[in-house]
Amino acid sequence: MDQTVLDAQIRWPDVPAAYGWLSLSARGEWRLHPLGDAQLGGAGVGISNQQILTFIGRNYAVEPAGAWFFQNGPQRVYVRLDASPFITRVDPALGALITHNGLTITTVVQWLLDETGQLYAQTNLGAARIDDRDLSILAELLFTADSRGLLTVLEEYELDQLPDRGFSFFDPTQRFLALRQPALLQAVKQKDVPLTLNFIANPAPVVT
Repeated sequence: MDQTVLDAQIRWPDVPAAYGWLSLSARGEWRLHPLGDAQLGGAGVGISNQQILTFIGRNYAVEPAGAWFFQNGPQRVYVRLDASPFITRVDPALGALITHNGLTITTVVQWLLDETGQLYAQTNLGAARIDDRDLSILAELLFTADSRGLLTVLEEYELDQLPDRGFSFFDPTQRFLALRQPALLQAVKQKDVPLTLNFIANPAPVVT
């Protein structure tokens, strides 16, 4: 987090938090909600200014309970998450999984696949969803210890028929740092993803 942001929090500690003004799309796009309607499912508008996008990305963090926010100087702006806290692209040139805000994932400890075919990961940074445009790339990297590819396994089993212990997948070429260690793949219902991966999809103020 930027030092100027940390200093602002100390200087103005009582600025009320903001809800409903910012969301993160399923493809990793920050969206502004001028009407404050993020909590109600409003679409919002895309942010095109690269300096603003970089600033948001640097000052994006999470509370212990799983609510993600952008710290805008002294004000905490809570984020509606349309898919997960991080949206991850696959960069074959770098051999890396890169988040929507430019961070490199170094470890995947669990894979989760929902009924719509979307793939999620529990990582060293937190919960992430693989950008749907990169699913085919990632599928070609993941294999079991007995050399069965991800797509092969999914062709053999219906999602809800995966064995209780699931299958562990890794990149046998060892090119991708985050994929070098086997990580278990299990099925999950899309509605259960936030609870399973410990994040709050649509933070709201506590009513007292």
